[in-house]
Amino acid sequence: MATRNESTDRPCGIDFGGTGIKAAAVDLEAGDFAADRVRTRTPDPSTPEAVAEVFVELLGQLPQSHGPVGVTVPGVVRQGVVHSAANIHKSWIGTDADALFTSATGRDVHVMNDADAAGLAEVRYGAARGRRGLVIVTTLGTGIGSALVHDGVLVPNSELGHLQIDGRAAETRAANSVRESENLSWEHWAGRLTTYYRTLEELFSPELFVVGGGVSKKADEFLPLIDIETEIVPAALLNKAGIVGAALYAAESAR
Repeated sequence: MATRNESTDRPCGIDFGGTGIKAAAVDLEAGDFAADRVRTRTPDPSTPEAVAEVFVELLGQLPQSHGPVGVTVPGVVRQGVVHSAANIHKSWIGTDADALFTSATGRDVHVMNDADAAGLAEVRYGAARGRRGLVIVTTLGTGIGSALVHDGVLVPNSELGHLQIDGRAAETRAANSVRESENLSWEHWAGRLTTYYRTLEELFSPELFVVGGGVSKKADEFLPLIDIETEIVPAALLNKAGIVGAALYAAESAR
């Protein structure tokens, strides 16, 4: 185990979701965990105050990190304040999460949207590393999360899963949860994804799409079937992306 003199400045990333909370100290040079990740279930109800107590417990299990803390939230975040709460307790809406968690933990805490964190990590360390221009990172899961990164600079809270296509929010047709619930074949699902990504092409003309979410482990099954002009590749950091991206964001926000 690293001593305090060797690692106390390392930031920590916390990935807060509707069912679980995961945290790890992060080595920003490597873009990877500095030690084993710790995790626990999300409290029920998942109020900000209850979650703050869990954060304090998890940080106590990470002696490798005494630096700033980055937190992902499944919602829109503007200047540390949460403005939506699709899969978490509604009391999050309007909460100054930066201030609450900084006070509760005694650490410098910075909160961001979960898809934005994944996008930042993929651009800095993963599948989009070294790419110029506009990169769009999408996470295919319960819904569709998105991150827009231009020349390494994040444009936060894009929420492109809510884009209206044929009168419906895109994620209600093309999220991985829909593939599972409707028992769609890879080919059928890829057809829906083609419609989605073609729409993004028309609106944004990106240089690259990066596809994350748990289903990206099976990218060979569906990515080759998506018929678009833009290069599209699977995410590289997989389930580490949120924690790594949040820690990176916190470290850079604390400067």
